[in-house]
Amino acid sequence: MSKCFGVDIGGTTVKLGMFTEDGTLEYQCEIPTRKDNGGSLIIPDICAKITEILTVNSLTKADVMGVGLGVPGAVTEDGIVLKCVNLGWDIFKVADKFKEIFGEVNVKCANDANVAALGEMFKGSGEGKKDMVMITLGTGVGGCVIVNGKILAGVNGAAGEIGHMPMNDDEEDTCGCGKKGCLEQYGSATGVVKVTKRILASAEGESCLKDMEDFSAKDVFDAAKSGDKIANMAVEELGKYLGKAAAQISCVVDPSVFIVGGGVSKAGQFLIDRIVKYYKEYALFASVDTPFTLATLGNDAGIYGAAALILS
Repeated sequence: MSKCFGVDIGGTTVKLGMFTEDGTLEYQCEIPTRKDNGGSLIIPDICAKITEILTVNSLTKADVMGVGLGVPGAVTEDGIVLKCVNLGWDIFKVADKFKEIFGEVNVKCANDANVAALGEMFKGSGEGKKDMVMITLGTGVGGCVIVNGKILAGVNGAAGEIGHMPMNDDEEDTCGCGKKGCLEQYGSATGVVKVTKRILASAEGESCLKDMEDFSAKDVFDAAKSGDKIANMAVEELGKYLGKAAAQISCVVDPSVFIVGGGVSKAGQFLIDRIVKYYKEYALFASVDTPFTLATLGNDAGIYGAAALILS
């Protein structure tokens, strides 16, 4: 039986998975992401590791039906990275370079957030769905739109960048993208902390967060779950921004499900309930009952999605 490899290239490690033709994960591992010399070692390292895996399993390159790559940057349909700052890549023909080193093989590339969403559709909480939106709440806010089973990438590979939807005209601080008032400034882990600190500075009443020299988004959610009034105000504000953003997205793509992932999503159903509350307030009547669910594949979503680039 032919094998497929799903590769998730991160700034610290590269995750690799070997899959069967039916999408069963047979083997997985990680290697360091060596960013020396402008990231020129990354693709050779991946090719060498795949070759090693094949050898250990008594397989050859002829047994490989394809390799999918998830890359932390904008990627065109023909496998060209437009820029990938945290890997040291500028414009880089990833697919061509991979074939040059490994040999002729089917190679497909996509943005890592998009690939993670594809993984959830392939073998995660979106399995069986062909139209979905994934919202990833981590250090930043990422997203992916999948229409009829295919990633909607857009002309510049920027479709699904929901973290930079403009949400607040009155915001004075600047987002990492250079604009002001982006969803990422409120929905990310750092955004949750920032919003909470603003509320603490102006709201009356006691809060356990006032006794902490520094606190995280998890601390905010833990406090809110225990009944802390100010922490709950912050979570309500987060839910409002995310619910409103999802309502706007639904007016454009009308997905069958919203999947919420990333570190902030570990707050679980407590967070989902807040998002749904405001989504229902803002959503168009036709899509007001669109379900929200938590992602289930965790850190493996990337390798499953990368494999799905080949298998689906």
